[in-house]
Amino acid sequence: MTSNELIMGFDYGTKKIGVAIGQRVTRTANPVAIVRAENGKLDWSHIERLVDEWRPQQFVVGLPLNMDDSESEMSKLATRFSSQLQARFSITVHCMDERLSTFEARQNETGNRNSRKAEFDDAAAALILESWLRQQP
Repeated sequence: MTSNELIMGFDYGTKKIGVAIGQRVTRTANPVAIVRAENGKLDWSHIERLVDEWRPQQFVVGLPLNMDDSESEMSKLATRFSSQLQARFSITVHCMDERLSTFEARQNETGNRNSRKAEFDDAAAALILESWLRQQP
C-alpha cells in the first residue's frame, strides 16, 4: 500500500450507485459519477469504464446498517455488490458503515445544487470514502 494510492468508493442503491474517488495522502474524496441500474440490473460497463479510467487499488462500499447495528435488506444487497466487485476486478473491497451518509450529503449539498430532484449519491459515496480514509493508519 502506498500513500498516494487511489481508492474508489461506492454508495450502493438498487436504482443508482454513487461513485467517488479518493486518496490516502489527503484523506479526501470527490464525487465522480452516478451509475444507473434498471430493473435491478447494474450498468457494469459504466463501472468498468470508471475502474479503467481511475485504476483504483482498493474499493470501499457503504454498508447501510440499521441504527441498532443489525443488517438490513439493503446491507445484504450491498454485501452482494461488494462480492461482485471483488470477483470482477480482483481488487480488495472494504465495507464501511454508511448510516446517514445520504442525509449528510443532502444537507451539505442543498445550497450547491439547484434542483429539488438533485441527486446526492455521488456525494454520499465521497462521505463514505472519507470516513473510511480517516480510520486508516
